[in-house]
Amino acid sequence: MSEIEYRLLVWLTYRLAGIFALGLPLVLLIWSILRNQSSLIRLLIIYWKVSSLLAISLLLLADHRPMGYIAFFLAPFLMASSVWFWTDLNEELADQPPFRPLPFTVKLWRWALTGFAVLAGTVSYQSLACLNFVQHANCLPWLEGPKLIQQTIETLFKFLFGAQWTEPISAFIGYITLFAYILGVLQLLLVKLPKQGRIAGGF
Repeated sequence: MSEIEYRLLVWLTYRLAGIFALGLPLVLLIWSILRNQSSLIRLLIIYWKVSSLLAISLLLLADHRPMGYIAFFLAPFLMASSVWFWTDLNEELADQPPFRPLPFTVKLWRWALTGFAVLAGTVSYQSLACLNFVQHANCLPWLEGPKLIQQTIETLFKFLFGAQWTEPISAFIGYITLFAYILGVLQLLLVKLPKQGRIAGGF
């Protein structure tokens, strides 16, 4: 695959992430709240907690931190797993009338998110070479999206607060939130899962 083709594939991954990992689940969460669908609200809140790893990866990549590549590689798989894992939420979703617009859309989104996870994981696997070779040709395309986001945040931050938002600040926030994320995962694995299994409960 040529560098141009790989760059296009990376940007396709970012655009699909914007649709299936950000835009659509936000619409579904608002829709679920308006319809007072408690089980769907719980499912989507869990999803947003897990998907925060994707935002963390972008913060780290904005400052070219190698940990960002690992976070971006893992995030889609964790996101897809989070919407299928919980047995109680799966059962409640299955009990919904099959063609009601909201549950039907959530079901379609889960499959689309799973497809996105496979694509994103396959493409971002190539970026793991950047852990050892920062100047590798496969690294630069992954930095372009976070750089644009960084520039947008810098502009907004300066306009709203009259202060600077720099790349090292992004990395610092990224590492802090990554540490909190890892603590949350450990709590889930060591405390909640042994206690309540695959029941979403108060997750």
